Amino acid sequence: MSSLPRIPWTRLDKFHPHFVLHECHLKICQVSPEWGGNDNGRRDDHPLIINSMNTLNIKIGHATDTENKTGCTVFLPPAGAIASVDARGHAVSGRELTMLRPEKPNNSINAIFLTGGSAFGLSVGDGIVRWLSERGIGHHTPVRPIPIVAGAVVYDLFHSNGQHPPNGAMGYAACENAHVNNDAQGAVGAAAGVNVGKWSGFENCMTGGFGMAMATVGELVVTATAVVNAIGDVVNPDGSVLAGACGKNGWLVKQHPYRFITDEMMPPAGTNTTLVVLMTNGRFSKNELNHIAQRAHDGMAIAIRPVHTRHDGDTAFAIATQQVDAPYNLAANMTVDVVTRAIRNGVRNQQ
Repeated sequence: MSSLPRIPWTRLDKFHPHFVLHECHLKICQVSPEWGGNDNGRRDDHPLIINSMNTLNIKIGHATDTENKTGCTVFLPPAGAIASVDARGHAVSGRELTMLRPEKPNNSINAIFLTGGSAFGLSVGDGIVRWLSERGIGHHTPVRPIPIVAGAVVYDLFHSNGQHPPNGAMGYAACENAHVNNDAQGAVGAAAGVNVGKWSGFENCMTGGFGMAMATVGELVVTATAVVNAIGDVVNPDGSVLAGACGKNGWLVKQHPYRFITDEMMPPAGTNTTLVVLMTNGRFSKNELNHIAQRAHDGMAIAIRPVHTRHDGDTAFAIATQQVDAPYNLAANMTVDVVTRAIRNGVRNQQ
């Protein structure tokens, strides 16, 4: 039986993981500096990210509650964009996910949001709908336009004992804050209160974050964003831990190579999730876009270990702005790369 300290989950409202990390573990377990934001020689410099977002013309807005460590993030695509989703986690909570399935006839999307607050945070969508409705944006109907707004949540209720989840006002504020050259990363928006490496208990985790990465081949642009709130560790390209479960003697995977101690040490199901929004200027069908969203999960599996557990609600959205013709297989392969790097950048930018 492991001798690791155990803090009951019922007491997490009295426990602040960041304080324990910085007081006890920071000198032992740090986000690996040797990679410095590079994977295989590719940099995710801010000017490159801004250029890619300008090309896509997708606005990103964050609303962050720093006191309660929660928030939301909204993506506002241009007219004519389509979207799909692949919700592969066992503990998914979201809005309008069914409408984005490839067999559904609706192709339009007006906004996608990611939010903290678990299911309580879904009210963020109401504020986004109001903001869009005030501007006459939405699916045409005989009476009035109906905004098509989809979203998914992460669980961050530990920080405020669940009393201050994001709401409609924060969703509206995120829309007001949205702009095309938004390259903010780290503890912003939906990632304000996320953590990684919880497979050995919340007391050994490290801070997650919001990350971005992009790639271009010719005119084709593929950009990924990720809210990293995984039960697993985030790993470097060589498999070493970038950020994750850390004890007083260092990375816990050295003692537990299969990243399992006991079922009792695992956090409750549904309290961990990685959310991805993949954006491309490629011209793809909704079915192809759904397969691109599926490939985003390959990127999760490369960067996070373990992933897609019954404790996670891993979900990937994909948006295509339909600007340039491009090979589907190229975009899909680029998706795996940028999602992997966006996840790593999410934890790197916490430092």
